[in-house]
Amino acid sequence: MLRIALGQMEVIPGRPDINFHTMLSMIVSARDQQANIIIFPEMAIPGYFLGDTWEQPAFLRDCEMYGQRIVEESVDICIIFGNIGIDWNKKNDDGRFRKYNACFIAHNRKLLGDDNFPYPFRIKTLQPNYREFDDNRHFYSLPKLADELNKQVDDLLQPIRLTIANRRFRLGCLICEDSWSDDYAIDPAAILLKNGPIDLFINISSSPFTLGKNNKRNRVFAHNTKQYGVPLVYVNNVGLQNNGKTIYTFDGFSTVYNRMGNIIEYCPPFDPLLTCITLDFSADDSTQAIKAVPDDHGIDTIYHVLHYGIRHFLNSIQMKKVVIGVSGGIDSAVTAALYVTILGPENVLLVNMPSIYNSQTTKDLASQLAKNLGCLYAIIPIQEAVTFTIAQINQAPISNQKTGDAFHLSVSPFIAENIQARDRSSRVLAGIAAAFGGGFTCNANKSELTVGYSTLYGDQAGFLAAIADLWKHQVYEIATYINQSIYQKEVIPHETITLVPSAELSFDQSVDEGKGDPLIYPYHDFLFRAFVEHWHRATPEDILSWYMEEVLEEKLGCQTGLVNRIFKTPQEFVDDLERWWKLYTGMAVAKRIQAPPVLAVSRRAYGFDHREAQNTLYYTTRYHTLKKQLFKGAEANV
Repeated sequence: MLRIALGQMEVIPGRPDINFHTMLSMIVSARDQQANIIIFPEMAIPGYFLGDTWEQPAFLRDCEMYGQRIVEESVDICIIFGNIGIDWNKKNDDGRFRKYNACFIAHNRKLLGDDNFPYPFRIKTLQPNYREFDDNRHFYSLPKLADELNKQVDDLLQPIRLTIANRRFRLGCLICEDSWSDDYAIDPAAILLKNGPIDLFINISSSPFTLGKNNKRNRVFAHNTKQYGVPLVYVNNVGLQNNGKTIYTFDGFSTVYNRMGNIIEYCPPFDPLLTCITLDFSADDSTQAIKAVPDDHGIDTIYHVLHYGIRHFLNSIQMKKVVIGVSGGIDSAVTAALYVTILGPENVLLVNMPSIYNSQTTKDLASQLAKNLGCLYAIIPIQEAVTFTIAQINQAPISNQKTGDAFHLSVSPFIAENIQARDRSSRVLAGIAAAFGGGFTCNANKSELTVGYSTLYGDQAGFLAAIADLWKHQVYEIATYINQSIYQKEVIPHETITLVPSAELSFDQSVDEGKGDPLIYPYHDFLFRAFVEHWHRATPEDILSWYMEEVLEEKLGCQTGLVNRIFKTPQEFVDDLERWWKLYTGMAVAKRIQAPPVLAVSRRAYGFDHREAQNTLYYTTRYHTLKKQLFKGAEANV
């Protein structure tokens, strides 16, 4: 039997000193609970998403030093932990010191594993280079090491031999991606098993939260453990890490799978704690109690991630006060309700900034929201400043210094809309946030971010875009959840939820007349999701093909029959598609590049998770062919 402690710790990126002391505390607790082994996550000492901090030799030396101090703590307990492995005598392909994403196994003040491997640690075999991951930029992989040594990968993937309680165990050490091998030519677990036998697989991970990811992991890991007939202990960290443009939460959810693929223990998500379990290798797994794990697809999970991520981000930047521009609309209301649960109403200042285009309806809703939440509240009208700015631009003579000619610019109604948005953020919110001693938020949602339906330096400004990875329909779901489950009363006014969404930047967007955004969210949310989140991302060619095959709603996941209700003719459908594609791949890219950091929730968040270049507008050859076929068929049916 083995008593194993799962060290689901909060890893602070770039702070090996703090992480070291967290590990020490957990090691003491594991000893008190008579654990034989304690397992920590991948990169437990340095953190994982560190940008190019990995290029600092001084930082690497500190990580190495703290790792050695953990080794010294391994008296009468085996400590398995993730850290950077460094070979100072070799170089990476970029000419910098050789670095490995490594798993260290320490017992009785010695590192194990160099009896059948070139180093006294194990290194990551499969290095992800998709979504937010960029491992090959910094770390040398096991296949590259094998090639350098003129060996096969199979020669290097060897078990760790460990003697505990007078019994020898063979551990198969996997690092995160090594267990997600379906799309790789190498299956590390299968190779370890061939070189075994293996008594226990261990997977140390630093795996960011993605909606629905744990459900998939449980399916994959359960299948693998059942197939191999070997139990597996998965240990992940909690906390918050980022790569500058995208903020990721880490939910932990460390889990133990028995030989039949059943979950027999897990750590609650987002909770830093030590959990101990006793594994009896001679027991009949069919008699073990199976634990049901919570589903991670629901709106409750999304709320938890938002709350956790905002709270940790505020702590990391030491921000204790926040200013939120509230319009009476759904996005600012949800943002306000979230921040109040974290900072308290006395530290949240809501500001309504009406112009002549704002209805009494939305002004009243903004005021009611502030009352319901108990927040600080201010009304700062902007019309005088906007009118002054427009007049300044219209009246300023523009002179040609070469010819002596002069002319005047003219502010169009569209430009006037943007002046309003920028006046609210760049002037009022920025100024009042500085006076209040805090920052101001960006309230944009993912639908708006996708097509640039926001104003650069205006409503797209702020220190964090907390709900910018939520589609509009998810924002409405969160609003209802906040009222019913978090506050258990109506803090977000019902009319805010039912009101037509509108920017209220002109009389053409009057909410009292039912006029609002040009986006039809029940359709466009799902169209844009196909552009962004589908693993094989859709283009107009795919959308038009599905439309012609009459499977579009099925492919997008929106309501059946919706497309024909919205678009009466193929021409209307194509015009709409091309309008938004042009914006998504055009001006919206420039806006997203300058947008605040986005808190990631989905399988593809904007920022580093969605790497994009400012390319020109492009339609594939087949799209043009399909378009001709569509209109030719439409003419024939007239």
